Parts: sequence; structure tokens; C-alpha cells
Amino acid sequence: QVQLVESGGGLVQAEGSLRLSCAASGIIFSINTMGWYRQAPGKQRELVARVTSGGVTNYADSVKGRFTVSRDNTKNTVYLQMNSLKPDDTAVYYCNIGTILRQYWGQGTQVTVSS
Repeated sequence: QVQLVESGGGLVQAEGSLRLSCAASGIIFSINTMGWYRQAPGKQRELVARVTSGGVTNYADSVKGRFTVSRDNTKNTVYLQMNSLKPDDTAVYYCNIGTILRQYWGQGTQVTVSS
């Protein structure tokens, strides 16, 4: 049974930092991409950041220079370090794991940035 366990969300003031973690278990195929999406109220889900098995990263323009995505392949875990947070970063953040066959999604963790 596949499980994606997210942690690290919460309430933070603007310019603060948070670190999200997502640990995957039960995935039997090789993991290609690991990353994070977010969805704010009334908006579509959007890519925040992802990292490939080869270490290539890409970021949404709105988070470049502030967020850093990384992965620990020994733990099947992906991280999102978020610095200089802004109220516009408020959203539910979803972990995403991609294999050759399908993608898996976490349950989501709320990040709220107050001004």
C-alpha cells in the first residue's frame, strides 16, 4: 500500500520560513520525479518545484530564489525549504511522486502566511 506522509505546514508570518517533508513508502517502481504543487482557494493547482532522479530541478517563477526542493533517495523523501514567505504563498501544498507508471499525491498540508 502506497503512503505519502507530509509534514511541516503551518502558520508563519511574512518573511518567515517553513520546511515541508514528504516521505513515500510502498512504491515498488523506480521514482522519477519528486516535487510539490499547491492550490490556493479559488485557483487551480500549480507546480511549485520538482526534482528529477538525476537532480535536475525546476521552479515556478514566483518562488525562484526563495524555495529550494531536494530529495533523499535513501529515504524516498522530498523536501521543500521555503524562505521569505509571502501571503501569496498561502495554499494547500501537495507532495507529488512520479514513477514510470503513474503519479502519486499526498493528502496536502496547509501553509498560511500572515502579513
